[in-house]
Amino acid sequence: MSENAGQPKPDDASAADASAATDAAVDPITDAPTPDAADGSGAADNLSTDDIERLLAEASGGLDQAVNHPVSADAEPAPFQLDPLQDSPGELDRQSVDLLGDVELDLRIELGRTQMRLDEVLQLRSGSVVALDKLAGDPVDVFVNGRLIARGEVLVMNDNFCVRVTELVGV
Repeated sequence: MSENAGQPKPDDASAADASAATDAAVDPITDAPTPDAADGSGAADNLSTDDIERLLAEASGGLDQAVNHPVSADAEPAPFQLDPLQDSPGELDRQSVDLLGDVELDLRIELGRTQMRLDEVLQLRSGSVVALDKLAGDPVDVFVNGRLIARGEVLVMNDNFCVRVTELVGV
């Protein structure tokens, strides 16, 4: 007689419960653990039998409809018709230009350009003269947000420099 014969066996009922819990936590199709098995929350238990039956009925209804209405390879698709567009009464009101009054733009007037080496820039002092690639009286370029939009001439008005726009540059 063996030594274990008189001792009680491990609880077979608890082993069966553990096996059933493991089986419930494994997807029967892929044999992979379900997400519920990892967190133990039992979210699948929240679905009622009525919910499952309703989902199955919807799925089978969709399958029946697909089987009863087969699509032939010769079938021509019907074009989609859009209704004509109509103006709504509120869109005809025009807004004034004052609406753009708060829009900030980067305006730059370029008198001319030059290229200088770094040591030449470091030698600049008050009163230094920098030669530009444009002559006096040539039109200056007007840039808005980095895009050339106009050319004009420099004027002095009330001891301030001004630019009179003489040409708008097309886009």
